[in-house]
Amino acid sequence: MTKQDYVKQFSSPCFWDTDQQSFDLERYPAFIVSRVFEMGTLNDWRLLVAYYGLDRIVEVCKSLRHLDRVSLSFITAISNTSPTDYRCYTSIQ
Repeated sequence: MTKQDYVKQFSSPCFWDTDQQSFDLERYPAFIVSRVFEMGTLNDWRLLVAYYGLDRIVEVCKSLRHLDRVSLSFITAISNTSPTDYRCYTSIQ
């Protein structure tokens, strides 16, 4: 599947304020990952994992300034990582 095929399959509410024609999955992974965690569906999550892979998603999440408690719990549980490894952990406390 091409990059544009992935872009077309993301749900509209997840990226309601972006132009999907100029959507760049490689240039803005932090934006895309955070949007899927905030507003995405299960299908959006599956697309994210299929495109980036879990390891890259974890690395992106570790660098995010904000991630809600549920999202942080989810990503640490499926990746077997510690919440203290994530930049956003201090802002949640």
